[in-house]
Amino acid sequence: MSDSTARLRMQALCDQLNQYNNEYYVLDAPSVPDSEYDRLLRELRELEAQYPELQLADSPSLRVGGEPLPEFRQVRHETPMLSLDNVFSEDELRDFDRRVRGRLTDPAELRYACEPKLDGIAVSLLYVDGVLVRAATRGDGRVGEDITHNVRTIRSVPLKLKGGGWPAELEVRGEIYMPRQGFEKMNEAARQAGTKTFVNPRNAAAGSLRQLDSRITATRPLEMCCYGIAGAEEGLFATHSEGLYQLGEWGFNINPEMRVVDDIDGCLAYYADMLSRRDGLSYDIDGLVFKVDSLALQAELGFVSRAPRWAIAHKFPAQEEITLLKDVEFQVGRTGAVTPVAKLEPVFVGGVTVSNATLHNLDEIQRLGVKIGDTVIVRRAGDVIPQIVQVVEDRRPKDARDIEAPAACPVCESPVERAPGEAAMRCTGGLVCGAQRKEAIKHFSSRKAMDIDGLGDKLVEQLVDTGRIETVADLFRLEAAQLLDMERMGQKSADNLVAALDKARHTTFPRFLYALGIREVGEATALNLAKHFRTLEALMAADEEALLAVDDVGPIVASHIASFFASDYNRQVIAQLQQNGVDWPVEKQSDGEQPLAGQTWVLTGNLETMTRGEAKEQLQALGAKVAGSVSAKTSCVAAGANAGSKLKKAEELGIKVIDEAGLIALLQGGEAP
Repeated sequence: MSDSTARLRMQALCDQLNQYNNEYYVLDAPSVPDSEYDRLLRELRELEAQYPELQLADSPSLRVGGEPLPEFRQVRHETPMLSLDNVFSEDELRDFDRRVRGRLTDPAELRYACEPKLDGIAVSLLYVDGVLVRAATRGDGRVGEDITHNVRTIRSVPLKLKGGGWPAELEVRGEIYMPRQGFEKMNEAARQAGTKTFVNPRNAAAGSLRQLDSRITATRPLEMCCYGIAGAEEGLFATHSEGLYQLGEWGFNINPEMRVVDDIDGCLAYYADMLSRRDGLSYDIDGLVFKVDSLALQAELGFVSRAPRWAIAHKFPAQEEITLLKDVEFQVGRTGAVTPVAKLEPVFVGGVTVSNATLHNLDEIQRLGVKIGDTVIVRRAGDVIPQIVQVVEDRRPKDARDIEAPAACPVCESPVERAPGEAAMRCTGGLVCGAQRKEAIKHFSSRKAMDIDGLGDKLVEQLVDTGRIETVADLFRLEAAQLLDMERMGQKSADNLVAALDKARHTTFPRFLYALGIREVGEATALNLAKHFRTLEALMAADEEALLAVDDVGPIVASHIASFFASDYNRQVIAQLQQNGVDWPVEKQSDGEQPLAGQTWVLTGNLETMTRGEAKEQLQALGAKVAGSVSAKTSCVAAGANAGSKLKKAEELGIKVIDEAGLIALLQGGEAP
């Protein structure tokens, strides 16, 4: 590349990155995901390393964030709030470690503090004589915005420090973020009100902190977690981790996932562990931060122009990416819902290559303003179905096409209807529609329903397409000889499937109800129905008024249940299932209050003698509510092997913990805790 070509490319990159900075930090309206920004910034840095004499004065590589908003008073940071360099692979992380060791006179004392990299907004809190007097954003790293009036509304920020021993002036730095549950509730409320929703929790946190009216900020579910002390830290503590633990004593939130490890292999093990548990956290993280723990070694290593040499951010695979919406297809589910599915230019996001994403319904398409041909931001987190979260409107081509709803079912050509007040379109063909039959059978055989091992989606489709089965009852008439000429089906596979069907015949009443696929009847509602009516006959005879007496059943659900059992077709299928040997233990009338009634339990770790799902069912049968997270209201935690943060939180809160042996003893008739 010639100097003139490099100069033009660097100018173009600077202009684009500065625009993205302004959109994110000033306008609160990011148009591209972080991964796109990171990619362009890395390209710019590589060019600057190759042509250092061409580096521009306004290069984003020389600064952090964007200009402060003029509506807020400016705050100059005495100790600059620098950002961190990023690595994206094991090799890059090991290179960082080699650089650190190479710069140290004696690396023998080198240890690393490991922390999750919260996806929020960096802030500085100044305490004078233990009282909060100022809060500021990072801004451009040297000048930020005074947001004291907003930060004071955040309950996890102490207005006065606990205990004693702090210096006359203490500057604490941390991240203000929005937990996922609060974010979802806030966006749902905005959708109901027809107002603007936020793209992600970090965008929501940024918008909340930039409110001129602190009463608005007070309504937002913000949290703050500390990650260090500026300036005074070196004189107070010997290590970074020691300073964090002291902040916890003074009343700040520190991340319970923080660890100190002996070497870079320990950092990599921590990365693998946190990546596997990322989606189970209550907040978003986009990577991890590794810091040299010794403050003396930090001082020896020093800084480069924009980042410390003693810390690095190891980024996770992006959960948001940018790609092209090539087309939209409409798929039919087991309840007849006709759902738009985006067909994407394949893109690597959230650790996998994604080529399809859900668009939910026509209301969501209208809200997004998305068209075929658009450049879109797609998000994938863990096992969640990928979804389009935003359109990059300035990249829309002139030939972009509107997404049109089908008038007929794409499978059976029956009319498609949309009931008043419902977002979903539905095929009116019922089980005449092959797609609905297939999806109903897939649901019936799924793990949380009848749990038929080996009956995967592709095999269900083959069985329906070849006419071997039409209803779920037909599954239990299958013989190994009928299966041998099917694709990838040998004698052993056929025998295993028949054995799995024999095992699945004997189930529980709640599982059977859930497996029937009644609209709006999930696991919890199925359990409540089974407890209330105790027999299938009593449930099938119940009218809507009787159904409304069941916990968690409202008028809409009652109507769906009554309609389902009023259908002659559904009653015939249920009778055929029973004729084919499907049964369950009779629910006994309780002689008194269930032993765990009113208690909330949490399961964590790996159980050896049963699955977590089986343990959950048995605890619920004893009257317990089984929750997914530990809180002050938790009655007991059953911890299997390799239990993690839930166990630690239970111990911190003084909640009773039992091991797997204690759980088994309880389920077999032992005393409740």
